[in-house]
Amino acid sequence: MPRRSILLLAGVCIALAVALAVGTIVVVTGRGDAGSASRQIGSTGQPDVGGPFQLVNQDGQPVDQTLLNGKWSLVFFGFTYCPDYCPTTLQMLEATKQALGDRADEVQIVFISVDPERDTPQAMKDYLSSDGFPEGVIGLTGTPAQVRAAADAYRAVYQKVGEGEAYTMNHSLTIYLMGPDGQFRSALGHDLGPANSARVIEQAMARG
Repeated sequence: MPRRSILLLAGVCIALAVALAVGTIVVVTGRGDAGSASRQIGSTGQPDVGGPFQLVNQDGQPVDQTLLNGKWSLVFFGFTYCPDYCPTTLQMLEATKQALGDRADEVQIVFISVDPERDTPQAMKDYLSSDGFPEGVIGLTGTPAQVRAAADAYRAVYQKVGEGEAYTMNHSLTIYLMGPDGQFRSALGHDLGPANSARVIEQAMARG
């Protein structure tokens, strides 16, 4: 193959690789100044997404990564003071489970707080028991160090913005589909919608 053709082919391959990488990056903003503290998360299509964690659930019980065993899990990071993404994501995931029909019972929703300063187990319990939210969501929180370790395991990013009681949290929007073996299967976009999300989950279930 002529040298010019080889260089052109290499250029195309590099461009495609960059496009795929950018396609798996989510820019995240919470309440507050979106431009001042946007964060990014790298590709979630890596086999080492997820891993050991030590947290507590909304009943104050210590839990670890074995919580994911035996169920398909939809894991996402947020906080109870989140004004938009977290409530709408919970509602979208409930609609996704409904779209799964008979297989909905095989799926659990796991909501991990990135705001341990305010999100105590009781705060998580009160929040998740609010009207309009799906039943059975597992809320997890912990010490700042525990939350940071869990987020790092999932390559989730977050940042406190502001001071005093009015502070908010910017955080990544990725939803992680974990298999019954606790291993990462796929990343779901927060705006994918219930029907498309259910399709991704069904395809993952078919592969095992």
